[in-house]
Amino acid sequence: MKRLPLLPLLITTLCLAASAQAAPAAGTTGADLDLRISYYSKVVTPEGVSREARYEETMLRRAGHVWTARVLPAGAEERHEHAAKPANKAAGRVAAEHKHFNHVVLPRHVALENGQPRVEFVDVRAKELIAIPPAEFGNVGFDGSWDHAYYLLDSARLKAMPLSARASTVAGARWREREDKGLFERVLWDDKRQIPLVIESGDKAATFFNRVDLTVQAGTSGELPWQRLKGYAQKEYSDFLD
Repeated sequence: MKRLPLLPLLITTLCLAASAQAAPAAGTTGADLDLRISYYSKVVTPEGVSREARYEETMLRRAGHVWTARVLPAGAEERHEHAAKPANKAAGRVAAEHKHFNHVVLPRHVALENGQPRVEFVDVRAKELIAIPPAEFGNVGFDGSWDHAYYLLDSARLKAMPLSARASTVAGARWREREDKGLFERVLWDDKRQIPLVIESGDKAATFFNRVDLTVQAGTSGELPWQRLKGYAQKEYSDFLD
């Protein structure tokens, strides 16, 4: 399953932009944050066709936990369920036994346990937790990196990106960028909060461009969503495979 047709390109972008920046020191933890994240991607095909994609997510970041959820239009879940509704009762019984799993529309919880990320998706309507084994991470758009989940880039490669002369309008945030073989990467990194505020990448020929904007929300949430999962049924990813 894919979040959007252009998402693999976005993932590549994040990994490239990761090779950037004043990386968090080993063992440090960034500030608790509530975030709104906007993704934009544009590709120009050899045939001259431009394809653009935009979407948004919310993110809660706490020590050892990252919770992300796609921002969906009103009624999106109902429309999705209606489209997947079987035409007859017999098919309905089969569907009840083998329900469709769309990770795009479900909140994702990544927890750091014993130095390794644990991933689960949360179906609030069905009160189910779907555990994802490491071998299946790629099938749900997760690359297995805690750094990418927590910082949205690779902190080990971050400090390799030089500081830029580009001015920042955000106190405590500095641009870093580099260019190599016609490809560029830019990151506006907030040193205090340990989070990128902008990630950009693309090529000088303008055949592709990606941008991620993070907005820090005022205050932080009280009760956290992963603390409200008592009584949820435990499911395995394999339960939803054909």
